[in-house]
Amino acid sequence: MDFFSGQETLSTIDWILRAIIAFFFLIAVAKLLGQRSISQLRLLDFAITLVIGNIIAHPLSDEKLGLEGSIITTLVLVVLYIAGIFVVLRFPFIGRIINSSPITIVKNGEILYSGLKKARISIDILLEELREKKVEDVKKVALAIWEPNGKISVFLRPEYEPITPSHLSMEMEPFNLPKTIIKEGKINFNQLEGLHKDEGWLVSKLEDLYQVEVKNVLLATLDNKGNLKVFLYK
Repeated sequence: MDFFSGQETLSTIDWILRAIIAFFFLIAVAKLLGQRSISQLRLLDFAITLVIGNIIAHPLSDEKLGLEGSIITTLVLVVLYIAGIFVVLRFPFIGRIINSSPITIVKNGEILYSGLKKARISIDILLEELREKKVEDVKKVALAIWEPNGKISVFLRPEYEPITPSHLSMEMEPFNLPKTIIKEGKINFNQLEGLHKDEGWLVSKLEDLYQVEVKNVLLATLDNKGNLKVFLYK
């Protein structure tokens, strides 16, 4: 375990062991931090991610720095981060101090320049964000808000909203998510049993409809109505 502490020199095996331990340790830390800190980098999330990355990176490039100290420091920071999240949830006013408030940047088809300045974004960035939302004309926007996580929320004016079955008073069937029953030539028996089917039924269907064997199927899905969709290796 000498590779854990600072050394004058480290062997190739020591460097490899340091990298392996740091890799799995960071995975464990990411699991502790939760998906929120990965998918939505707010101020507190960004700070902890940046600091932890720097702490772990140095022992992986400098043999004189021990890995043990970095791990202890990282664990302390994780505890502080989780405690900070609980404090923010318990005392919302602290959350308002740490996290920025949403900023209105478009209202009733008009760009609010004061909002752009406050959010520190340019017209080009606004237009880019709107294009990503499939909005080509600012005049169609009833409200656009720059969120604290750096994403934009866009609400179209009623006359530009897409027509849905509810507008036409159409009765629709409940949503049905197809289940993956074959992936890369292997049958998912748990999903198949959940749909009250067996391997014999599946093999027969593949032969009758597609003239293929299970091993030749890249992906196959089945919904509650028995609709089978098959994607073959190309």
